[in-house]
Amino acid sequence: MNRQVLFICLHVLHSVVGQISYTIPEEMTKGSLVGNIAQDLGLEIKRLISGKAKIYTRKTDEYIELNRERGVLLVKERIDREALCTETTLCALHFQILLENPMEFYRVTVQITDVNDNAPTFEQREMQFKISEAAITGAKFELERAVDLDVGINGVHKYELKPTDNFALKVHNNPDGNKNVEMVLQKPLDREKQEQIYLVLTAVDGGEPQMSGTMLIVITVLDANDNAPVFTQSTYKATVTENSPKGTVVATVTATDADQGSNGKITYSIINTLENIRKMFEVNQEKGEIILMTNIDFEKSRNFQINLRATDDGGFTDSCKLIVDVQDVNDNNPEINIMSKSNVISEDAKVNTVVTMINIEDRDSGENGKVQCFINENVPFVLQTSTNNFYSLVTDSELDRERASEYNITVTCSDEGVPSLSSSVTLTLQISDVNDNAPVFERSSYEAYIVENNTPGLSVFTVKARDADWNQNARVSYILEDSSVNGVPVSSYVSVSADSGVIHAVRSFDYEQIKDFHFCVKAQDGGSPPLSSNVTVKILIQDQNDNPPQVLYPVQTGGSVVGEMVPRSADVGYLVSKVVAVDVDSGQNAWLSYKLQKATDRALFEVGLQNGEIRTIRQVTDKDAVNQKLTVIVEDNGQPSRSATVIVNVAVADSFSEVMSEFTDFKQDKEYNDNLTFYLVLALAVVSFLFITCLVVIISVKIYRWRQSRVLYHSNLPVIPYYPPRYSDTLGGTGTLQHVYNYEVCRTTDSRKSDCKFGRAGSQNVLIMDPSSTGTMQRIQSEKNILDEPDSPLEVGRTVLFTT
Repeated sequence: MNRQVLFICLHVLHSVVGQISYTIPEEMTKGSLVGNIAQDLGLEIKRLISGKAKIYTRKTDEYIELNRERGVLLVKERIDREALCTETTLCALHFQILLENPMEFYRVTVQITDVNDNAPTFEQREMQFKISEAAITGAKFELERAVDLDVGINGVHKYELKPTDNFALKVHNNPDGNKNVEMVLQKPLDREKQEQIYLVLTAVDGGEPQMSGTMLIVITVLDANDNAPVFTQSTYKATVTENSPKGTVVATVTATDADQGSNGKITYSIINTLENIRKMFEVNQEKGEIILMTNIDFEKSRNFQINLRATDDGGFTDSCKLIVDVQDVNDNNPEINIMSKSNVISEDAKVNTVVTMINIEDRDSGENGKVQCFINENVPFVLQTSTNNFYSLVTDSELDRERASEYNITVTCSDEGVPSLSSSVTLTLQISDVNDNAPVFERSSYEAYIVENNTPGLSVFTVKARDADWNQNARVSYILEDSSVNGVPVSSYVSVSADSGVIHAVRSFDYEQIKDFHFCVKAQDGGSPPLSSNVTVKILIQDQNDNPPQVLYPVQTGGSVVGEMVPRSADVGYLVSKVVAVDVDSGQNAWLSYKLQKATDRALFEVGLQNGEIRTIRQVTDKDAVNQKLTVIVEDNGQPSRSATVIVNVAVADSFSEVMSEFTDFKQDKEYNDNLTFYLVLALAVVSFLFITCLVVIISVKIYRWRQSRVLYHSNLPVIPYYPPRYSDTLGGTGTLQHVYNYEVCRTTDSRKSDCKFGRAGSQNVLIMDPSSTGTMQRIQSEKNILDEPDSPLEVGRTVLFTT
């Protein structure tokens, strides 16, 4: 076995193209060795195995197979050169060896050489001639050629004619390699001696061993006919278009005969020995017209040679040949063959990554066989040609699965014929995901509200982030970032569900302690490495009406008998006192209203709904009781409302002595009226006791108030600096404690000389509480001064400042 190796390597787009050629004889047994492809290509066996080496061919019949484990090519099926290559001398198998990862292919040509397995044969077993006895010496009679399916030296080598008494054999070699066989008359015929002559024509090939075939020639000797037919041309040429309809006249041949009568009548016939010629063409025996009998395919046969004979009735003949060229028509669409392709490609694939390799074939020729291929627009791919009829589909730009997860790429190939024919194939390519997108929150920041005194574990809010990636890369987990609120870890305030992003309150919140706080939540995907993003969440605590109002004034003490004093000369609208209260809640929960719940005489006093001022609503009379007890309720505007009550003792009298007298009379009513002396002694004892008690109380209260002022001054309690909301009051201001009220009460022992002066309102925002200005203590101090100087009139001034 001869082997010729031609190896050319080209490096184009990561693909390797090579060519190698082998020569083997036909009729080799199955499994015979064709060649060591691995050695000849310089490849290792493991490369053939890892690259999944395979044979690619467009033909369905495969005669060669690849053994990857041995790296050799073997005969898969018995090869009959005559069946495989009917009309061509050179017979070869063409295929490609394909490898993947990286993609490579090598062209392989296997030449099939002929062996002498066919004997020469004649189409007719017997050939008859009618030859006139007048035939001159040297007359030629064309004989049928023998056909040998073998080629080269194994084809027809020589002819032999026996016996040779009257005729000799002459063989002419044609330029196309065929031989024309003629029988030449060497000795005139004599019908009277021999009416029929039998000759044997033998064709012998040149193979080893030699093989031969025979044909019987029967010659009938006729009477004299001394002129033979003569064709006007020895060679005719014609052109026919493929796919021409049946019955098309391809050409017309003409022969003439100088004889007259029946000896000059010419009959035309086709003498080709190949059966396919007789099936495709026929000749009109009288007119010499060559008629097409079936369709012609340019891709199967591009030209035909038809041998024609003209015979007269005298048996004389002449021959010519007609060469018919077939003209190509664009009747074949380009064939698109996918050599290798990838169904999935990663979105981070580099530019110029080979995705698919395509082979294009068009069976037409010339312009009809020139093919141009293109793909649909708006896809990140491009077709690049590596060698003739081979294309590579490569990436042209970066891929992004989030923009397009799948591409349907239509490859269209069109030839340059008129009209143009085209074929197309659609390739589906999936884009696999890479973790290249971080989670994105639906908002840049979040705010959530929660009512104070909530239940721990309450769901507060939900944060949501989306990831444009797919599957595990898009699976988002939520993480609470470490931070602190007022020095306390934020994890002791809230928690975040890793899967759902739901934020839960870990503790119960108190609006009066913390009004808002913020923290960060991180959204992290499940990619490798993971990507993440942060968002700020602000939690605002909403107030709940959970604190009742707190009364700042009057201060409730268990030892006070008289709280405020109202002179009997007081006019309508006289300011008796003012209830001052605050609520540590906020908003409407801190809007306070004041109502008179109980009173000794409801017709005498009223309480301002919004400012808490206690005023007289009628003129004070002598009939009004000295001791008046008022119960004031302070309510906030929350739902439900909360309240506090305060008791205000009011004395209706012009002097402290009158109060003491009323008190003394009250005590005397309880004694026995029949013992006046005992009563006077008891009254004196009571007055003495009260005097001493007043001194002790004054001193104690002074010390107590002084200590309270120091405590309040240094205290951080929220009650003192808290400023109630503003409301409209009767003077046109707003708020619970809008204005500063200054009023002076000047009293003497004579109540008719007492006076009350109201000062103008102030606007300070500070609550000033003077312990010496409380009603009961001031009156006790005034009485003490009166007792010290009973003969001297004394003016006592009292100034009370209420500010907010």
